[in-house]
Amino acid sequence: MTPFIAMFIPAIVASLGGLLAVVWSPSHQARSLIQHFAAGVVLAALAVEVLPELGREHAPGWVLIGSFTIGGVLMYLMKLWSMHLEEQQSHSGGESFNYGLIAATFIDVAVDGFIIGAGFATGGNTGLILALGLSVELLFLGLSLVSNTIKGWRVVIMTVALAGVVLTCTLLGNYLLSGASTSIISAILAFGVAALLYLVTDELLVEAHTIEEKPSSTLWLFAGFLVFWSIQLMSGE
Repeated sequence: MTPFIAMFIPAIVASLGGLLAVVWSPSHQARSLIQHFAAGVVLAALAVEVLPELGREHAPGWVLIGSFTIGGVLMYLMKLWSMHLEEQQSHSGGESFNYGLIAATFIDVAVDGFIIGAGFATGGNTGLILALGLSVELLFLGLSLVSNTIKGWRVVIMTVALAGVVLTCTLLGNYLLSGASTSIISAILAFGVAALLYLVTDELLVEAHTIEEKPSSTLWLFAGFLVFWSIQLMSGE
């Protein structure tokens, strides 16, 4: 499989997740389990591939610290923005879109695309492993967005838009970072670490905990981690 074809995998999988959401509207409990699973996949992507890749690149420490700090500050500002939107939503009355989660999701998908593009730019199997692993997250992303206000073809439109974002950012990231210095690629990956941590801790898991959990939720978190780790281990054989 050529790298160019592999770059289309996450976008295709994201679209399939939207179509799946049309025929299956998961319950609140099922969405919580899906969000735990997706959080496990993101954590595994960080622990198994992104952070080790940063170590292999041997970039200056100040570059990684500075990029992560910038990413963390921007995620904090986005948190304040999402809280402002949710406050406006509560004042307006009635149920509406969870703008905070949607905004965070689009930003996460854009970061995913850049990380995948950076992985392909570094050469080796990093890009393909990231594309396959993060595709698992994107497959369930459409289902995790389903709510009383986002359902049916709205989910398809949302996931197709997400697919377009991840594909565009993957191609753009690979184009811009091909031949780039170690410091630049590492800075992008360090920024991505902050953004992905925000998605897991302040969006996916927070949203998943809005209902009473079952003990099995923890197993789904571990399962998501294990799926990504298994992909990485099997691809190295």
